[in-house]
Amino acid sequence: MGLLDRVEAARGARHGSAVARREASRSSIDTWISQYLIPSQFSFGGQLQALGLNQLYGGQRAQEIERSLPGYMAALRQCPPAFAAQMVRALVLSQARFTFRSLPSAPVPRKQFGTSALTPLEAPWPNATSGELITRAEWHAGVAGNAYVTNWTPGRLRVLRPDWVAIVYGSQREPEFPSQALDGELLGYVYQNGGLFSEQGKPMVIPPRNMAHWSPLPDPLFAGIGMSWITPAVREIQGDVLATQHKIRFFENGATPNLVVKGLTAESRQDFDELVEMMEASHAGLANAYRTLYLVAGADATVVGADLKQIDFKATQGAGETRIAALSRVHPVILGLSEGLAGSSLNAGNFGMARRIWGDTWIYPTLQDLCRALSSLVEIPVNKITGLRDSELWYDTADMPILREDAKDAAEIEQIKQATIVGYVKEGFTPDSSVAAVQGQNINLLKHTGLVSVQLQPPGTATQPPADGAKPALPAGKGG
Repeated sequence: MGLLDRVEAARGARHGSAVARREASRSSIDTWISQYLIPSQFSFGGQLQALGLNQLYGGQRAQEIERSLPGYMAALRQCPPAFAAQMVRALVLSQARFTFRSLPSAPVPRKQFGTSALTPLEAPWPNATSGELITRAEWHAGVAGNAYVTNWTPGRLRVLRPDWVAIVYGSQREPEFPSQALDGELLGYVYQNGGLFSEQGKPMVIPPRNMAHWSPLPDPLFAGIGMSWITPAVREIQGDVLATQHKIRFFENGATPNLVVKGLTAESRQDFDELVEMMEASHAGLANAYRTLYLVAGADATVVGADLKQIDFKATQGAGETRIAALSRVHPVILGLSEGLAGSSLNAGNFGMARRIWGDTWIYPTLQDLCRALSSLVEIPVNKITGLRDSELWYDTADMPILREDAKDAAEIEQIKQATIVGYVKEGFTPDSSVAAVQGQNINLLKHTGLVSVQLQPPGTATQPPADGAKPALPAGKGG
């Protein structure tokens, strides 16, 4: 029985004998799933913590974010800066369009073209576009660290929920730990509707040729697995949520600091509770904001804590937002955060530089990586002359406004290219090879015609007369 067969058999015998369970463990999928997809514990502060909504701070004041797709999505919904960063990432990438591009070593290098082979990406499923495919893939890769797209159903693509997918590795030397073994190989993927080990769907094994796995941020601890950018930003997201809750509670308590009331005259615990309840009803909450507080003789009210101005609330929350933006790779100026909207940050030159930094360090590399991942789901064209695949799946940024260079810079670049091509042609190189060399940035593509300029010819070299017998043209300034 093969490894993938054992995986399916193990899933079907989930409630079977212990022998079947031990056989399933040899495939390593149970071990891998238990350690990564559905871990029961994780380490925090040198101690093992049960996974879930844990209270890790004294007094149960901060709620731990669950390390799962639902947990991270819940955290994003509670943190507007983080949600906005993920939303902007997906919106910008969705503007790209898929195309084919000839390789730099091709006869016509870096030429973009399209064929009918792009249809699966342009219409991945009914009423869907390539933009929606990219958006869903980016949301999965951004939040879960992994995006899985399969063409299991002929003629359509499906974006699978990443926490319902497991990766299967195999090894002859170390079958117990094949993912990190020297001879470890990717055997396939297991997908179960409703989640792994659930009672709803039936596990399905998908071969690698039918799956595109995109993990733009690799996790060094697990082979072939990606990591969400939210993972290192969890504490910053918690801080932003707590700051927002602090602000809400501040206004709920009448926009005033906390008070300690001393010296209340009460003969019994019941009298004390009644006094406290009466004061809470008369002075707590927005409806009682700014009301005068009356105390009996001997009682005293003392302010404790700090208001929003004293704790410099704007700077505190703004610094956290900037750290979240740094981890999401979206510049604060582009994201419109408070610190990005102050001072010289709004200068046109600063915004243009932020846009270029974002494009060079994240947008372009991310699109290239996405195209490489999805290339397994399309048929790459073959050169009809050489019979080789000299092209690759690529992206078209013509409809992405954030990547359009300034008109002046673009004109200067084209002018330099034009001058270079003209210079090559004047020196005797063929026009086609001159264009190819400039476009492909490879001077080895130049082909010479064998003709050289007059200045390079020896003195007295005779020129061929015109074919029609006409007189040859005289040099400039030699009229006759």
